[in-house]
Amino acid sequence: MVERARIILGCLEGRRVQQIAREGGTRPNTVIKWRQRFVQGGLAGLRDAPRPGARPVYGADFRTQVLAVLETTPSAGQACWDGPAVAVKLGGSVHAVWRGLRQEGICLQRQRSWCVSTDKEFAAKAANIVGLYLNPPENALVISVDEKPSIQALERATGYVETDNSKIVRGCKSTYKRHGTLNFFAALQMATGLIQTSATTLIEPRIIE
Repeated sequence: MVERARIILGCLEGRRVQQIAREGGTRPNTVIKWRQRFVQGGLAGLRDAPRPGARPVYGADFRTQVLAVLETTPSAGQACWDGPAVAVKLGGSVHAVWRGLRQEGICLQRQRSWCVSTDKEFAAKAANIVGLYLNPPENALVISVDEKPSIQALERATGYVETDNSKIVRGCKSTYKRHGTLNFFAALQMATGLIQTSATTLIEPRIIE
């Protein structure tokens, strides 16, 4: 827009086309083009005209086909669909597949996990904890302590399991052994309401074959 404005200002000052092009570092045909556009449309003529652009190769029907493929069983040797596999299945571009999935808010590589407790009294215990958060006792302090230390040297069994809908997913055993623990101690002073904390780290070196 700055270049086009300078071209028009040069024309209004009566300078020649070749001089305006030389001073602006452009071609004489460019000067003539924007001079004519300004004569025909004024300042609005200096803006870019609407362009049709390239015709889309993949339309809405391709996105529908991608969603339909995701409802089918993956190719042999795959647990779930991914972008390249869908593109091969439809004979299209993997970028078009990813673009369609982004428009639908679908992430094929997202990992979802869940944990099933083997404790028969888990439901009753969970209800008590949830009730404590929803309706805490009056003049009481609710403290949540989670086993999440900075040491992540875990030893747990992993493998693949088959879900109810016949899908193969990666599973991890809920119980595990942590090679390294973080002990957290807290004390509440009833008189002042202050909480004193102390944390110690204990490393248990072990070689896992």
